[in-house]
Amino acid sequence: MTFYRKTTLPGGLRVITEEIPYVRSVSVGVWVGAGSCLETTANMGISHVIEHMLFKGTERRTARQIAQAIDGRGGTLNAFTSKEHTCYYAKVLDEHMEVAFDLLSDMLLHSRIAPDDLEREKGVIVEEIKMYEDVPDDLVHDLFAAAIWRDHALGRPIVGTADTVQGLDREALLGYMAQTYRPENIVIAVAGHVQHDRVVEEVARTFGGLVAEGPVAPWPEPPAALQGSLGVLRPKEIEQTHLVLGTRGLHQDHDQIYALHLMNTILGGGTSSRLFQEIREQRGLAYSVYSYNSGFKGTGNFGVYAGVSPRAVGPVLDMILALMEEVGRQGVTPEELGEAKEQLKGQIMLGLESTSSRMTRLGRGELSLGRVQSPDEIIAQIDRVTLAEVHDLARRLLLEEPRVLATVGPMPADVNLADYGFLEVQHG
Repeated sequence: MTFYRKTTLPGGLRVITEEIPYVRSVSVGVWVGAGSCLETTANMGISHVIEHMLFKGTERRTARQIAQAIDGRGGTLNAFTSKEHTCYYAKVLDEHMEVAFDLLSDMLLHSRIAPDDLEREKGVIVEEIKMYEDVPDDLVHDLFAAAIWRDHALGRPIVGTADTVQGLDREALLGYMAQTYRPENIVIAVAGHVQHDRVVEEVARTFGGLVAEGPVAPWPEPPAALQGSLGVLRPKEIEQTHLVLGTRGLHQDHDQIYALHLMNTILGGGTSSRLFQEIREQRGLAYSVYSYNSGFKGTGNFGVYAGVSPRAVGPVLDMILALMEEVGRQGVTPEELGEAKEQLKGQIMLGLESTSSRMTRLGRGELSLGRVQSPDEIIAQIDRVTLAEVHDLARRLLLEEPRVLATVGPMPADVNLADYGFLEVQHG
């Protein structure tokens, strides 16, 4: 028997629940297949703008009343936009589940999106964009994504640009929502002290007015293979140089995705990782250094981040590349692989203690993959990964794939990126 239940309503709206009888909370998430990868160069940021606008008032609630509906009951209400989806979520006591459904459906189906509210909110979002420009350890990841994905939509910033955001109007938002906020493109995920049949009844009652109108937004093709290494430098008068060095990775449903998770854990996924121990603990050259992998539909990326003093850029790049070469050529040890497996399995099991994380696992899995794996299935796949599999993957990703380097901050004159294989360098 599966640990969750799923019902598809007429029209295609999917409802997926996990019943946890021993808790008192309920986490409700509305997952929409609308993110920055569906946008064009002309409407960059529109998914994020819509997320903001759905909090600005409906036909029967003001923005303050939206906030009070959940806040006044001790719960939380929020949303986020990513490259592939937008999620609106609430966490409440089980006795207030109906309030959460009524509020979230009101926001999605009956938001006013008034022109005067939109103009004010565009100003807020432009300030948010400026804020990101002043946070170099965020900005460098955007530069890295743009360099990895080149002209593909995945490389565009989720928040858009000041110009594209200012150019959006109410008609553009409604047209985009008609293409994406559709029953077949939405998953309602619920985890906590609930009963599946009761949730389905509540979703049918509150979201029954959601209908598909016009053509659906086409999903973009995966990006073309990366041709050649590239360095992207953003000079900035700050105390540190922030850098990300990486390659293309694996898509989220790849049969070697858990080998990648384990390789990442060993190389830079925690305080016991090779990168952390070498660069921070033994050399004292960085406070923050780590590696990460991100998977999407049809593609992915893998990167190493470090924030260092400008004088340490060269030595840290040397160390990162040396460790990548070492793992790529020699693989990892049995002890490292065993410890990494226990670390990943521990993170999975600890995440089960939160109804919010369980809801997220349900919603993201169903929307992105059309299925949700149980913790036992994931653990079994982790346990099946072999040393040879990790070594084969590391060799391909760390040695054979073209590399991308993105930096924000001062770049020392004695660092010649051509010496690191970056023959093409752009200043962004």
